[in-house]
Amino acid sequence: TCPSLCNKPTVIVMIGLPARGKTYIARKLARYFNWIHISTRVFCIGEYRRQQYGTGKRFDYYDPDNKKAKQQLKCCLKVALDDIVTFLANDGEVAVLDGCNTALSQRKMILDACQRQCFKVFWIESIIDDPDIERRYIMEIKSDSPDYVAMNSNEFMFDFYKRIENYKKVYLTLNQKNDRCLSYIKVFDFGKRFLVHKISGHIQSRTVYFLMNTHMGHRVIYLTRHGESMLNLEQKIGGDADLSDRGQLYAKKLGDFMRKQNVPNLQVWTSQLKRTYQTARHLGGDAIIEKWKALNEIDAGVCDGLTYKEIEERYPRDFALRDEDKYHYRYPRGESYEDLVNRLEPVIMELERQNNVLVVCHQVSFLVPSLIIDYR
Repeated sequence: TCPSLCNKPTVIVMIGLPARGKTYIARKLARYFNWIHISTRVFCIGEYRRQQYGTGKRFDYYDPDNKKAKQQLKCCLKVALDDIVTFLANDGEVAVLDGCNTALSQRKMILDACQRQCFKVFWIESIIDDPDIERRYIMEIKSDSPDYVAMNSNEFMFDFYKRIENYKKVYLTLNQKNDRCLSYIKVFDFGKRFLVHKISGHIQSRTVYFLMNTHMGHRVIYLTRHGESMLNLEQKIGGDADLSDRGQLYAKKLGDFMRKQNVPNLQVWTSQLKRTYQTARHLGGDAIIEKWKALNEIDAGVCDGLTYKEIEERYPRDFALRDEDKYHYRYPRGESYEDLVNRLEPVIMELERQNNVLVVCHQVSFLVPSLIIDYR
């Protein structure tokens, strides 16, 4: 089993007005933590509200003077906090509470509930000062949210800006005067600027590291495995073989496909093994090809160049151990999948910083990034 990386369970709390990318950040962060084997789950207050009280709430529902709605939202927050306690009491390590949480009374309720359970609390506040960024994300909510499916664009924009104004009535940003004892990060305009305060421990440090490397704009990432190699024909693992005839055909088809996409400023990343950069050779145009050692296939050690049947015959104990726990099993003089995840983390972080990228890699190193990349 993998040892826990948390000395105490952590609750990460999102703060911010509507259309600040809080849900986007929460889900992306949860994927990252689960990818590095930190058990994480997102608890969205909006989902609790929709399940309990239905969709289609208009701006007046969010007026702080609407006592009935205020009580309903308080109940939703309480249920979410109860579910967080249950999750963290049953092998969960990080809970992300996704919601606006703009009112001081809400934050006090969250903090009190977490302190009773001795949970560590980290706050992420997303602030948008750029009206163009704000408008773009408001329009994304129109297309994604079940609350607005029946509205036309003009009605939606009017209602949503009124909704934001209602939240602003009670919104107090995190500040040194009121929140000097809290640990938090403030993210401005989706990563143009950050303010970090009182960071403590592994989870909070990882969170800051990830957020400061996260690309929150729109781009396109393509992932492909290399074309069939000569060793694939023999069902052998590893090695540094050339592409087979079918692999060469795939490389040509890939080149044709990518040219039709007409992706501007496309970067192409391959491993240092022949079968990946041979797969990328027909891309042409202005594509910049970079070879990454970190993208190489998992190192199979003494098993490199063997079929699985040959491994079973020569190393029966290792073959059995691999079947029992593939993630932690390490090939003799080689790597485990856990090693590969650690090797690929810097690549993932660099990928987060880039714009349009095509990654040509191997079966395992192809699957690892696909678990974390957000395709929006």
